Amino acid sequence: MFTGIIEGVGKVKSMQPMGGDIRLTIESDELDFGDVKLGDSIASNGICLTVVQLGSDYYSVDVSRETIARTALETLKSGHIVNLEKAMLPTTRFGGHIVAGHVDGVGVVSKLQQDARSIHIEITIPSELAHYTATKGSITVDGISLTTNLVRDNIVSLNIIPHTAKVTNIAKHWLVGSKVNIEVDIVARYLERLLNKSQTSGMNAPNPQSQLSEAFLADNGFMK
Repeated sequence: MFTGIIEGVGKVKSMQPMGGDIRLTIESDELDFGDVKLGDSIASNGICLTVVQLGSDYYSVDVSRETIARTALETLKSGHIVNLEKAMLPTTRFGGHIVAGHVDGVGVVSKLQQDARSIHIEITIPSELAHYTATKGSITVDGISLTTNLVRDNIVSLNIIPHTAKVTNIAKHWLVGSKVNIEVDIVARYLERLLNKSQTSGMNAPNPQSQLSEAFLADNGFMK
C-alpha cells in the first residue's frame, strides 16, 4: 500500500527481456535503500513491483506480460526518469490518499500549459475509468497522488504546483501525447461493488436491510 507521495526519482538503468517478461533495473541516489530488502514493494511510476535484486543505489524487479500490457511501462527507455515510493509503514504520515499500486489503465496527456507558477495539465483517461473520477477527488498519475480540478467526460484537469513538478518526473518527461499510468481512487471501486451487490444479490446480500444507495451517497456528499 502506498500514499502517492513521491519519495524520490530514479533512472531506468536497463530493461532486459527474460523469457517474454522484463527484468527492469532502476538506480537512484534520492531513495533511501537502507530499509529495503528483497521481496519488498516499490511503486515505480505507480506500478507496485517486487524487489528481486538490490544494491546500494539500485534495485531490480521482474515485470510480467500482464503488467506490461496494462501500463505505460513499454514506453520507458534507458535513462528515463521514474517516480519512486516505498511501501508505506504503519507510522507513515498519510499525506496523499490510498494507493494500491495496481494500475487501472493508461492515460494520455492532451494539454499542458503554464498557469501562473503552476502547470495546467489535462489527461484523457480510458472511458471505462471516467465514472470513478470526480471533481476535487483523488487520482494517481504515474504514482503521484493528485487532486482533480475538473472532470469533463473522460478528461481530467489538474494543476501541478512547482514543488510537485520539481520532485517528480513531470517537468522532465511529460509532454502532450505522453502516456501515463492511471490508478483511480480505490474507494470509488468499493462503493461501486457495494452498490452493485445490494442491487443484484437480493437475499444473498450480506445485509439485505442496507440503506446504501446512489440517493444515500448523493445526499451525504459522496456524489455530485
